[in-house]
Amino acid sequence: MDPLTALGAALAAAHFGAPLAYYAAAKRWLKMPWRIRPDPAHTPTVTVAIPTYNEAGHIEEKLEDIYRQDYPRDRLEVIVVDSASRDGTAEKARRWAEAHPDVDVKVVEEPERRGKAAALNAALAMARGEVFVITDADCRWPQRDALRRAVSWLADPAVGAVTCLKRPAADGPAGVEAGYRDRYNVLRLAESKKWATPVFHGELAAYRTELLRKIGGFPLDIGADDSHTATLIALTGYRAVAAEGLWCVEAVPHNGYHRWRIRRAQHLIQHFLRAPLRRAPPPMRPILLAEKYLHLANPWLLPAAAVALAATATPPALALLAAGAAALALKPYRTWAAAQLYLMVAAVKNLRNRELVWEKQEK
Repeated sequence: MDPLTALGAALAAAHFGAPLAYYAAAKRWLKMPWRIRPDPAHTPTVTVAIPTYNEAGHIEEKLEDIYRQDYPRDRLEVIVVDSASRDGTAEKARRWAEAHPDVDVKVVEEPERRGKAAALNAALAMARGEVFVITDADCRWPQRDALRRAVSWLADPAVGAVTCLKRPAADGPAGVEAGYRDRYNVLRLAESKKWATPVFHGELAAYRTELLRKIGGFPLDIGADDSHTATLIALTGYRAVAAEGLWCVEAVPHNGYHRWRIRRAQHLIQHFLRAPLRRAPPPMRPILLAEKYLHLANPWLLPAAAVALAATATPPALALLAAGAAALALKPYRTWAAAQLYLMVAAVKNLRNRELVWEKQEK
């Protein structure tokens, strides 16, 4: 085998081998005991923060979503922070609050749109809850005890932050979203059993309020504010976990699906570039190292392998390229290839626009 073909084959083997090895490790971690004691009777005061921008079509349903929860209402505070919406979101939220006086709902209007993290920090500054929960206006909590389930994990003093597992409300092009989420949820749960997951979800993420304030709140210069705050909390020695059996339904854009996936990839790249590996507790180091590698380096091995194989154009090289192209007919491979492409495009896009404030997409 000539050197270029050997190089291409080695790069391809590394590209697929590393994530497969990590997934195999994750499957072993899934068999580990939790070493956490959730308590469903644990009901601290909770603040639920909903950042909004042009969410008039969703805000009332989201407030109803929270209202349906079985959490004690005298221990629940809801803060809607509206970032200069032009569609009457704040007015709808106020009318809903007036019609439901049995729940404490505050509506805060920002004079200008400064981004999601700024809105969350505005809510954090006035929150009275011992637990600070963030959620998106366009997601849904299908379980009536979702809030209680999330908070129950914080009964264990070792846990500093909790997030959900996710199901998409609809599938993306070529069926990649549902397939992506299936494997994604396995990793989040496995990492949580091992110690902590560095990827949190804005659909439902619960933090100890005192720890959020201790780390300075949500970062204004990173799009993945939910994940980065949870990781910083984990780096102080607390566990940050995706709770088993806690589900949220994530809205998927009707149009602009690829743009949406690229933006999410941009934000995770920003997060992993800034997450300091040296500060990670020993059980979390292999998790953070692997996720950094998978998000920042591994995607680039695939095009490098393709270039090396195409350059030599030997029969073995062409056979490998043909096998890769044919594998796109398989949904798992197609899902994987799409995720790698999104990460590469996102890395390039971050060089000129970090997408910290973006145009809303209809979902």
